[in-house]
Amino acid sequence: MKILVLVKEVPDAAVEKTIGADGRIDRSGEKTLNPSDTNALEAAVQLKEAGADVSEIVAVTVGPDSASRSLQGAVSRGADRSIHLSDAGLAGSDVVATGYALAELVKRENPELVLLGQQSDDAGCYAVGSVVGQFLGQPALSQVSKLELSGTTLTLERQAEYGYDTLEVTLPAVISVSDSANEPRYPSLKAIMGAKKKPVEKLDLAGAGIDAGKVGTAGSGVECKDFQAPAAKAAGTIITDEDTAATVEQIVAWLDSRKLV
Repeated sequence: MKILVLVKEVPDAAVEKTIGADGRIDRSGEKTLNPSDTNALEAAVQLKEAGADVSEIVAVTVGPDSASRSLQGAVSRGADRSIHLSDAGLAGSDVVATGYALAELVKRENPELVLLGQQSDDAGCYAVGSVVGQFLGQPALSQVSKLELSGTTLTLERQAEYGYDTLEVTLPAVISVSDSANEPRYPSLKAIMGAKKKPVEKLDLAGAGIDAGKVGTAGSGVECKDFQAPAAKAAGTIITDEDTAATVEQIVAWLDSRKLV
């Protein structure tokens, strides 16, 4: 069985997120492998360690040239090889266009199982897995916190509003792994150094057989017009009176003025 893990390069959590002049997230600062995707990689490795007949784990990303470093991070965490789709024509792709491109890469590899993190640290839309599943015509499940594989049947627990749902799905399927599913292990120094030596398969749109008209700004239904920072909140009222009775009187007056009592 082949497992494909979709990963993404995102701005480092310590970097303040800003919008550039082009209306997109400014990605000029330090970048890293999306933290939620490490949960998906760990889930793939754990399935293999649990005895599932996993022939290989393949990490796949769509992004600029710098995203190759995130693929090295994925390999150091257990992926056997990696694929990098990078093309100027992808710039400006919305979630649907990105999902289409990823789905075409999945079709090319034809895995039994696709895993990805629940959300990305930058956009945080939570929808890529569902979009990929739609393009593939496969079941897509999100918020998955536990996976057990038996043959071609995947039994899983999914976080719901009031607890957990236990579900069964027949492979192939697309699964978005929750950050509560596991505790991703840190790669060893040997694994990190070994990942740097492994080649990354690089593809452009033509090489991957992707229709350029379905990605980028031309293939996106969402157009971002403008971004504005939220209005600053007014300073709160701090009561410092040490007289309990006076303090209570001030609080009651404040609540009464807002018709809360």
